[in-house]
Amino acid sequence: MKKIKGIWFVMAVTMLVIASCGDSNNDENYPIMPVPFTSVKMTDNFWAPRIQKNHEVTIPIAFGYCESTGRIRNFEIAGGLDTGAFQTLYPFDDSDVVKIIEGASYSLQTYPDPVLEAYLDTLIYKIGLAQEDDGYLYTNRTIAEMGYGKLHEWAEGGRWEKTNILSHELYNLGHTYEAAVAHYMATGKRTLLDIAIKSADLVDRDFGWDAFVSYPGHQVIEIGLVKLYRVTGERRYLDLAKFFLDARGSREDGDEYAQSHMKVVNQTEAVGHSVRATYMYSGMADVASILKDEAYVNAITKIWEDLVHRKMYITGGIGASGGNEGFAEPYHLPNMTAYCETCASIGSIFFNHRMFSMHGEGKYFDILEKTLYNGALSGVNLAGDRFFYPNPLESDGRHQRSAWFGCACCPSNVARFIPAIPGYIYSVTDKDLYVNLYASNEADVRVGSNEVRITQDTDYPWEGKVSITVIPADENRFSLRLRIPGWARNEAIPGGLYTFSDSVSEEYSLTVNGESLKTEVIDGYISLRRKWKKGDRVELSLPMPVRTVIADEKVKEDAGKYAVQRGPLMFCAEWPDNPDVKVLDLMIDEKPAFTSGFEADILSGTVIIKTTGYLKVTNGDGSVAAGESAGLTLIPYHLWNNRGKGEMKVWLPYEGGEV
Repeated sequence: MKKIKGIWFVMAVTMLVIASCGDSNNDENYPIMPVPFTSVKMTDNFWAPRIQKNHEVTIPIAFGYCESTGRIRNFEIAGGLDTGAFQTLYPFDDSDVVKIIEGASYSLQTYPDPVLEAYLDTLIYKIGLAQEDDGYLYTNRTIAEMGYGKLHEWAEGGRWEKTNILSHELYNLGHTYEAAVAHYMATGKRTLLDIAIKSADLVDRDFGWDAFVSYPGHQVIEIGLVKLYRVTGERRYLDLAKFFLDARGSREDGDEYAQSHMKVVNQTEAVGHSVRATYMYSGMADVASILKDEAYVNAITKIWEDLVHRKMYITGGIGASGGNEGFAEPYHLPNMTAYCETCASIGSIFFNHRMFSMHGEGKYFDILEKTLYNGALSGVNLAGDRFFYPNPLESDGRHQRSAWFGCACCPSNVARFIPAIPGYIYSVTDKDLYVNLYASNEADVRVGSNEVRITQDTDYPWEGKVSITVIPADENRFSLRLRIPGWARNEAIPGGLYTFSDSVSEEYSLTVNGESLKTEVIDGYISLRRKWKKGDRVELSLPMPVRTVIADEKVKEDAGKYAVQRGPLMFCAEWPDNPDVKVLDLMIDEKPAFTSGFEADILSGTVIIKTTGYLKVTNGDGSVAAGESAGLTLIPYHLWNNRGKGEMKVWLPYEGGEV
């Protein structure tokens, strides 16, 4: 093991890697590096309250459920502090604890909290006690071998024997490594990092082309190993990540479900379990960014196109099938039974963020934004204490968020994802400052050797006017690149799986210090290259008319139906706003006229859309027609089911459409 030279050096490297900022000339980094979330202070009324709610509500209740369900007790038993059998349902339940530690570590950097930090110290102490002398960390096996109960059937046999199937030994470790680096970044404490290093050294000894050739059934360790490599400088961890990727397709028991049916460089389609898939694609991107592996890049580019062009919902959700928690056949996108796991949406955001960092094309942030504001955000309620596992696009009233799940991957994923959202707003090279997302904030960034403060003032996503102030430490020349979202360029989604059915004449506009500019959009961004002075002000206006969206004719489920979009938000009809009718029976005009406005008293403040609807009448031949007129009110999709369970739908049949 290479010696880590000095805590402050390590913390600095960690900040570059995990918070995603660094020297663009460093071959170990992406060509375009995200600005750390720690450098971005949110001042808006949309994300800032959610990040605070995550700290005050989501993280504490998630830890509370880890206590009450026995997840933390598993570490206590394995560490000799208690006795008893394995307490929980699944051998991957260890991962929930460390994912929440990761989220809490991120949150500590925004909200310093000595009580929370001390609690993490206690948890990490227990994790350390549960780790075996040689570095093995898997409470289910350790407890069983202590004589307390039986080993879970998914892990029967020896160590690692079933890791390519269901044991989740390596999956748990991947999340542990991510949490370890996050905790070190937040506190400078080596406690969890040392546990992770000890574990990774064992894994490196046990696996390899000259040792045990296998791979994780559920990917994520690849991401964790790259983070460890970047913090420690230990090349073995990077090589091990690549080994786990390259070993896929090398065994006869590989399958599509775990993306192990063929070599990763030969895969061209998104198949199998959607969370496993997006974690693998993210790991491939990380390895490719360091090793400049074009075969990896070619593979994930083709997979991305397959996913976006043929297998993605209008909300950005992915994974149509509950049977495999994953992808179905191309264009098979049912609404009522849509799985769209919250974890898959978060994984998609990880993947698209990395694709942008490699290529600098706005289409990746178009998908990221759509997923962020719709498919991912719907996974947690406004109070921060109830969660969706699947996120359907239609409901007959049976769907409702839950406080917790037996398989609790989604609440713990939300807990670690929300605090890091500010890290998606800006990216840099040595010559460019990218503004990828719009939200009121103050950020301190480095563009090459230039220190720059940048602020945004906006009511996005409710309104499209954005004021940006640039305050360089010294007058300097660099390019400010502003993303013009696809929806503001008449593109519903890259690739054309969904298109706008209506037309608009109003276009985006831009001024710099009051002077109107007309600039070309290249790869989704406009570029303002100039010598920036303190107080230079950019005004961007993105019109947000209400638009109707139609699906490709191959998506049979959405034939003859509209989805309604305003700005980055998809809207839906929900029962509380349409009390006199069955929402599932509602239709909409073929050429609807909309009104929209912000309502401060609805759902903690939101834009609502109103139009004329009709009660659907089914004819004897099975066709549908418009019946009695009825008012139709729509709310943002991510806000549904905050007022109790009931009917909801995103895709609305329109009069004259062939359903």
